Amino acid sequence: MSTQTFAVEERLRQLIAHAYAHSPATRRRFEEADLTPDDIQGLADLEKIPVLPKDDVVAMQQADPPFGGLLAAPMSEVRHIFLSPGPIYEPDAGDDDSKLLMAKLALEKSGFTPDDVVLNTLSYHLVPAGLMLDEALVSLGCTVVPGGVGNSDLQVKMMMDLSVTGYVGAPSFLMALIRKAEEMGIDAKNALKVNKALVTAEPLPASLRETLVNEYGIAIGNAYATAELGFMALNTTGGLQMQLFPMPIVQIVDPDTGKSVGAGEAGEIVVTSLDPAYPLIRLGTGDMAVNVDPKPGQSKQEERGIILVGRSGDAVKVRGMFVHPNQLRFAVAQVLQASAVQGVVTRPDLRDYFQVRVVPAAEAPDAEAVAEQIKAAVRQVCRVRVDEVIFVDSLPEGARGMVDERSWD
Repeated sequence: MSTQTFAVEERLRQLIAHAYAHSPATRRRFEEADLTPDDIQGLADLEKIPVLPKDDVVAMQQADPPFGGLLAAPMSEVRHIFLSPGPIYEPDAGDDDSKLLMAKLALEKSGFTPDDVVLNTLSYHLVPAGLMLDEALVSLGCTVVPGGVGNSDLQVKMMMDLSVTGYVGAPSFLMALIRKAEEMGIDAKNALKVNKALVTAEPLPASLRETLVNEYGIAIGNAYATAELGFMALNTTGGLQMQLFPMPIVQIVDPDTGKSVGAGEAGEIVVTSLDPAYPLIRLGTGDMAVNVDPKPGQSKQEERGIILVGRSGDAVKVRGMFVHPNQLRFAVAQVLQASAVQGVVTRPDLRDYFQVRVVPAAEAPDAEAVAEQIKAAVRQVCRVRVDEVIFVDSLPEGARGMVDERSWD
């Protein structure tokens, strides 16, 4: 066991003991699972604890306001109370420095230095994102322009007047600011000084990244983060894979069993924060990801990666493996351009039958050969065998990416 792993496990044991003693909701979860803190001695033992879906946190807070019994510190120690989508109240008692450290790590890996003047367009209103990045930027030595959301005309003016070199916020808003500058008659490629950005809060399409990097010379760090848990993973090179940070504790699990999935398999992102004041233990984010693990069972967390593939409610299990529409679209895209892709699972003769329907953007030159290539790509990406690939002219408007037509009678 590495020294780092030992330190995390020691911190985990302390967190579990503290949460059990001071968080009524955590104690109830343990008692219902017939567990005590002594049962959790290391990372491998976390699987003993049932996953706490984020939707359950909403219900817990409604039944026992304001924090659903999860707060493990006196109310007098709470510095901020944020409100995130759900709605979920999130207390900040200042006991956990890991969120700040991971935010600084995301900035440093994205190229930010003390010489940068940074426009922070994340919201400072109710949610923790704006304040968290503000604190991380200041602690890194940057000069922060707290722009928040909206007011694109004013934000462009500030970018020009203050020689802003860095940007933090949603990627679409960065592109909107560039377009606004061009509408104002500004040569965005040369007059704007922004050369680096840490983007988050929404997906970053490959085409948008390419535009920002190649046309405007902006180095991009694309982060996976949530309001409750902070920054968890980052990509600075393009592609789909994001590298995990050392904290918080991230597991990729089967949504049905809560057990960790193998390397290359898809599962739900389940996270344990290390905040003693507000211990979120095995929180189910609802986000689905492929587990990238170069040395299964031996890798440090920061050596592992994730490929985000959507929300758990959109995934369908086929022969024991979860398949998400984004995975399916990605696999097909390795072979040909498609206007739409849909997976359909039926159950003739009491066995799963997996059909992939593809609407090609252009007619395939050799449909039979292309179908075989798609089967191979899906098997590689989704770890599931495809029984049939069919090419169709269209799919119904609003059609789901994965459809379960199995009958279990």
